[in-house]
Amino acid sequence: MKIIWKIVFFSIIGLFFQNCSTDSAAIIATKNYKYLALGDSYTIGESVCETCRFPVQLKDSIGKYLNANDTFQVKIIATTGWTTTNLKSAIAAENPTNDYDLVTLLIGVNNQYQHQPFSLYEQEFPELVNTAIQKAKGDKNNVIVVSIPDYAFTPFGNGNTTISTEIDNYNAFAENYCNANNITFITITDITRLGLVQPELVATDGLHPSSVAYAKFVERLLPVARTKIAD
Repeated sequence: MKIIWKIVFFSIIGLFFQNCSTDSAAIIATKNYKYLALGDSYTIGESVCETCRFPVQLKDSIGKYLNANDTFQVKIIATTGWTTTNLKSAIAAENPTNDYDLVTLLIGVNNQYQHQPFSLYEQEFPELVNTAIQKAKGDKNNVIVVSIPDYAFTPFGNGNTTISTEIDNYNAFAENYCNANNITFITITDITRLGLVQPELVATDGLHPSSVAYAKFVERLLPVARTKIAD
C-alpha cells in the first residue's frame, strides 16, 4: 500500500514540475519584432547620429517594454531629398518583406520643396500608404503616418510663411486621407514650429530636426506604437 502511495505521490510531483516547465517556456518564449520606416531626410535623420534618428529612438524606446529575450529590428528606406516618386521607386527596388509589425511613413516635404505638382502627391501618397499597409502584414492597424515637419521655422526657412502654408496643405491632405480610411495619423509639425525660439530643436545644419526634436516626436509616437506592437 505504501508503495502505491509513493508512486501516486511522485507522479503528481512529476506532473507539477512538467506544468511549471511548460509555463516557464511560454513566459520566456522569444518574440521577434520588425519595424519598417519609410521616408526622406526626416526619417534617415540628416545631420544627426544614427541612433538619434527618430526610427531608432522609437525602436529603443519600445524595446524597454519588451521581454529580455525579445528582439526588435528596424529597417529604414529613406534618403535625403526623396519625393514620393523616389520613395516608391526605392521600395520597389528593395522589395522588403510583407511581415512587419510596425510601419511608419513620413513623406512629402521634397514634393513641396521641389515645387512638384500637388496633384502628384494626391496620387502617390495614397499609393505609398497602401504599400505601407501591404508591408505591415496587410493590416492598416500596424501603420502610422507622421505629419511633415515645417522647415520654415529654421534658420534656413527664416520664417517663410509660404512654406508653412504649403506644408499645411500637404498635411491636411494626408490627415484627411488617413482619417477617411481609419489609418493612424500623428502630428509632430507643431513641435518643429518652435525651432526659431528653441534652437535646440534644429540640427547643426540649420534645416533639419535635431535629436532633441526627434525625441519629442517619439514621445508622441511611443504610446501608439507600443499598442500596435502589442496587438
